[in-house]
Parts: sequence; C-alpha cells; structure tokens
Amino acid sequence: MFDKVQAILAKQLRLDPAKITLESEIKKDLGADSLDILQLLMRIEDQYGIVIPDKALATFRTVQDVVTYLEQEGTSI
Repeated sequence: MFDKVQAILAKQLRLDPAKITLESEIKKDLGADSLDILQLLMRIEDQYGIVIPDKALATFRTVQDVVTYLEQEGTSI
C-alpha cells in the first residue's frame, strides 16, 4: 500500500519517491498544501472507486496516516 501512495504523492508533488517515507509529514516535509492533499485524495478516489470522507481527510498529517486509513478501510489500491 505504501508504494502506491508514495508513487501517487511523488507524481502529484513532483518529488523523488525516495524522499517520501511513512514518517513524512505531507504538508511540512513534502511541501503539499491543502489543495495538493485534496487532489491526492481525489486521485485515489477516482482511480480506485472509493470515497474518502472529509472527516478522514482532516486526520491525514503523515503518509502513514493515509496508508493506515486505506488499509483499515480494506482498500486494495
């Protein structure tokens, strides 16, 4: 799951995937803003036919937060 989220983030933010770790803070470490995060989640939703509620979005601080949410929801991306 991490590899797929990492690849999406790297493409979205135009970063080297090697710089994205589970501990990376999406805003602070990767330089994403709120719009970047929203676009990331929209891309995941579109590609995999899932819906991520706004309430969950508010809890995503690190890459691990996104991966954990997707794993808990049983999403197989």
